[in-house]
Amino acid sequence: MPITVMNLVATKEKRRRLKDMNCGKQVVKIVVCVVLLALSAGSAFAAENGMGFYILGQRGQGAGVLPPEGVFFSMPTYYYSGDASNSEELPFNGTLDVGVDAELFIVMPTAIWVTPLDVFGGDLAFSGTYVYGNADLSADAAVAIPPVIEASVDLQDDRWVAGDPAFSALIGWHGENQHYLVAASVNVPANVPASDYDDGRLANVALNRWAQDITVSGTWIFPQDNIELSSATGITFNGKNDDTDYRTGTEFHLEASFFYQFTPTFSAGINGYHYQQLTGDSGQGAELGNFKGRVSAVGPGLSGTFQIGPIPVSVSLRYFHEFNEKNRLEGDAGWLTVTIPLWVPGQNQ
Repeated sequence: MPITVMNLVATKEKRRRLKDMNCGKQVVKIVVCVVLLALSAGSAFAAENGMGFYILGQRGQGAGVLPPEGVFFSMPTYYYSGDASNSEELPFNGTLDVGVDAELFIVMPTAIWVTPLDVFGGDLAFSGTYVYGNADLSADAAVAIPPVIEASVDLQDDRWVAGDPAFSALIGWHGENQHYLVAASVNVPANVPASDYDDGRLANVALNRWAQDITVSGTWIFPQDNIELSSATGITFNGKNDDTDYRTGTEFHLEASFFYQFTPTFSAGINGYHYQQLTGDSGQGAELGNFKGRVSAVGPGLSGTFQIGPIPVSVSLRYFHEFNEKNRLEGDAGWLTVTIPLWVPGQNQ
């Protein structure tokens, strides 16, 4: 067919329409992405919903010490308040901004059984933890592609829910002034009746994924100086959340503490932790890519022991202020842990 001016004009107009159609499809995708980001409140940050199976700061003073043979009950209570924001450049000189504010209050009643069994020269123990708490989250997402579109979504969710149960196997070794502990823990996904996971809700305590954590801890005591040093380091391996098609990357965590023993029943010191994501997130649910998270924290701690009748009660209080954040919530965290023995050999003798 001969090339004419009309052919050229028609071809140019067709290309312009195709370009407009493609631009329109991209805009629709971006608007949908805004809604999905606000609904998930986690696709723009490392680790799904900015949460991991291993809750940072849980091991402080005495991290490497396993109790003696017996059955114990521990009640860790965790509070966290933090926020995060993320901005991405989009095609056509556009921007996508996402923000999350979160408050968590979680109680984790835990039963610990230290058996009389000897494994590799250490004491074998098992523990089971039930998780229940309040999650109060708000998320906002805004997209701007001048002069094509400007849109925003703001969501908020607040509820008390059950989380995933967790189970651990532990082996502890004891020396005169040093103690070592290895803990292997597993998070059972929320498709069990004990959990309240809902992929349609913003506020979830449950993770709805298998996760395994291996942590090695040590405690070193210097009685002549009334000083105790403790450290714990571990790696968390995450499975995929089948409901959101989101797989959180492998995570590394490091905790350390320095405490001074003022009296035989009271001590005070400083705690800290560092979190680093080793591999990126993946899956279709990771809307904006394979982010890797990072955060550090430091803060004071207190611990003491007192008697309620014949029962010794151990109490520890820790506070952390976070900094050095990347692709992660940043805020303040607090731990209050109370531990009592339920049964030890010979306690009634």
